[in-house]
Amino acid sequence: MHKEVLELYTQMQLAGMKPNKFTFPLVLKACASIADLQQGREIHECIRKSGVELDPFVSSAIIAMYVKCGCLLCARQLFDRMTQRDVVSWNAMIAGYAQNGNFDETLKLFDEMQMAGLKPSVITRNAIIAGYSYNGQFDKALEFFRQMQQAGGKPNLETWNAMITCYAQNGCCVDALKVFQQLQLAGLKPDSFTFASILPVIANLNVLQHGKQFHSYIIKTGFHSDVFVANALLDMYAKCGSITIAQQMFDKMSQRDVVTWNAIIAGYAQNGRYDETLKFFIRMQLEGVKPDSFTVASFLPACSHIAALQQGKEIHGFIVRNGFDSNVFVANALVDMYSKCGSLRDAHYVFDCIPKKTVVSWNAIIAGYGMHGYGEDALRLLFQLEQEAVKPNDVTFIAVLTACSHAGLVDEGWEQFDRMSQIHGIIPRVEHYTCIVDLLGRAGHLDEANIFIEKMPVEPDAGVWGTLLGACRIHRNIELGERVAGHIFELDTKDAGYYVLLSNIYAAASRWAEAAKVRTMMTDRGVKKMPGCSWIELKHKIHAFLMGDQCHPQSEKIYSALDVLIKQIKTAGYVPDTSFVLYHVEEQEKQHMLYSHSEKLAIAFGLINTCPGSPIQITKNLRVCGDCHTAAKFISNIARREIIVRDLYRFHHFKDGLCSCKDYW
Repeated sequence: MHKEVLELYTQMQLAGMKPNKFTFPLVLKACASIADLQQGREIHECIRKSGVELDPFVSSAIIAMYVKCGCLLCARQLFDRMTQRDVVSWNAMIAGYAQNGNFDETLKLFDEMQMAGLKPSVITRNAIIAGYSYNGQFDKALEFFRQMQQAGGKPNLETWNAMITCYAQNGCCVDALKVFQQLQLAGLKPDSFTFASILPVIANLNVLQHGKQFHSYIIKTGFHSDVFVANALLDMYAKCGSITIAQQMFDKMSQRDVVTWNAIIAGYAQNGRYDETLKFFIRMQLEGVKPDSFTVASFLPACSHIAALQQGKEIHGFIVRNGFDSNVFVANALVDMYSKCGSLRDAHYVFDCIPKKTVVSWNAIIAGYGMHGYGEDALRLLFQLEQEAVKPNDVTFIAVLTACSHAGLVDEGWEQFDRMSQIHGIIPRVEHYTCIVDLLGRAGHLDEANIFIEKMPVEPDAGVWGTLLGACRIHRNIELGERVAGHIFELDTKDAGYYVLLSNIYAAASRWAEAAKVRTMMTDRGVKKMPGCSWIELKHKIHAFLMGDQCHPQSEKIYSALDVLIKQIKTAGYVPDTSFVLYHVEEQEKQHMLYSHSEKLAIAFGLINTCPGSPIQITKNLRVCGDCHTAAKFISNIARREIIVRDLYRFHHFKDGLCSCKDYW
């Protein structure tokens, strides 16, 4: 429609007809709608030559065109030359500054407008509400809205939309839904912006049924074909865990933009479908859609999860070539990716290159050092953060406390837990209490951890008790483990991990009847154990292994190499620890079961498929087996290789017969 208007304007000129002050605003509006700045400039030049530039109606249209095309300087220059300014021109400039983040100038113009004797319209006030919201001044936005209503101003649809966005951006999702209801009670019909603003609220609340009801309403009102709304719907389904419906919506969309692709890529990543995330990222480019900074920031966590370092490095190259490395969100995602892919040196290099580090940047690098077992370095980074006047948040202290736990820094962890509330005014959440339980539990202070839980000011959840149960497994405390498991099963009967921990505690003590009883309980309650899986990236392909796996094309070579390795490390002093075999079978059978653990299979595969002397990196979805941990130390010494293992909780760097964790894990 807008292009047709511009074509008619061209035909009008070719026909020798001169446009007038009534024609120009129409074609300028068309330029603004499609953000065609070049043609807008050309039309502005024609207006100058025709002598109607300072006509209030025309000049307001020029200003609106420049604002919507992102050329705020040109708009302001014309605005300052105007001898007569109407409400439309003031509104255009005020909205322009608000949309471009210059809120100080927005408020200044708003005051000047009133001093000039003009009464702000509802459009002006909407721009102020939006400006307050975008600048994080939530309370002022609400106060301004109330003043507007008290002064007799009648909110229009854009006002209600601005208030929905305001509440949503400040995490007040229930209030945002109430505003939507007020909009309807006022007799107004939602538009595409309304739906695109309310659907993220549904996603944040994770109320899928409400989302489906909104979807039906959107279809009835005819907005389902609007790409803006369709993208929001796709994102809502993905965030509510219905990735299959999100995929179906994606497939049916006749029009897709980069936001559509970002939503499906982020959706698969958020739902743990990392292989699909990688596939969609490749497919996006094959279909000619260029990724933006949001795409790569959504894609990098997939590389992080599967420890696909080579793919992550290639994406880093893409980021640099396209100028996204200056984007702090992308840089933060890179720090996280390199940390989780085992390359802490690259993570710190990216971190050092961030010119304006946010608290998220600091959190990412602190968590990285903690994950690799460098607790003292994590504490030094916290000190640097405080020296640079960056305010730590609750996530910062989860990272710091976790780092202290992995490094066995009990006193330092307690100190930071106290500083969090006493110095920084951060009220501990259940996650912080869980970290302290982990800190005490790993150090063997099980009774102290139990007392700490009982005295917690917040109700302990299954995660808190589960952390203590894990410590009971490490330190083989059956009596406390049974009591703790009782608390857990009262709260959570579906998480297989807790049943497995209790079963393992019994099995390690050769109490096979109790172990079998726990497994029977799992079956009766329909709880399924996740199988242990280890994987390794080689030439951009992920090779995954399960215990006793013989499905890999190189299985024969892998087991042959493993037989040789086992003999070599036995000669060097390795003794299989069959206490990690949780089945009541003969000792010889237990040893054979240990030899085919997924970690050992992945290491053997890496040894026969990589160059001598090069590091081998594997990832496991569960805690690394204690026997595999011992075997990896021997293998690293015999094979003269660094072996990097990332398990569910941390990294282990095996080199020259030693592990970076110093056997504290």
